[in-house]
Amino acid sequence: MTHTKLLHHNFFEDAQAILVAPLIFAFAVLLFREAGLLTGGTVGLAFLAHYLSGWSIGPLLIAINLPFYGLALRAMGRAFTIKTFLSVGLLALYSELLPGMIQVQGLNRWFAAVMGGFLAGISLLILIRHKASLGGLGILVIHLQNTRGWRAGKLQMAADCAILLAAAFIRDPLSVGLSIVGALALNLVIAVNHKAGRYMGT
Repeated sequence: MTHTKLLHHNFFEDAQAILVAPLIFAFAVLLFREAGLLTGGTVGLAFLAHYLSGWSIGPLLIAINLPFYGLALRAMGRAFTIKTFLSVGLLALYSELLPGMIQVQGLNRWFAAVMGGFLAGISLLILIRHKASLGGLGILVIHLQNTRGWRAGKLQMAADCAILLAAAFIRDPLSVGLSIVGALALNLVIAVNHKAGRYMGT
């Protein structure tokens, strides 16, 4: 049996991932927000705060993620922390800019839930492959997968369900139900497509 040496991503490959993945996720955020939905993870926490306070999602993302960078530095290392910090910052920036660039009309809420979930999952998958995340709970999930072998998709799904259950107190049942559909779509992408050690560059 021939063993292929794993190749690590170079600087330019990491750079394009950090630039592109948050943009994909920001488009998912736009779909969720226009449909009155939310998602899981730290972005979901930002959505909850957004619906409660009316504050912009971008600054909330930055504020909520701040406490997690210490864990990232200790558990995941300097490179992971820097890439995650940049990814979160770009997601916050893109989330503020996209509404002024795209006018969404006649958006089907079911489509927003499913497509938003798929886009968010693809975005997170790209970042995981390049040893980065969108901060917060994603840091904890990746750390537990790397240290204990727990599947990232299942861990993320459990955290997402807790956040979405909390949303039941501030959103209507249909919005919460559709948000759960979006979270399932997101985690399906990660659970099916990400298994540690299977892919080159991981």
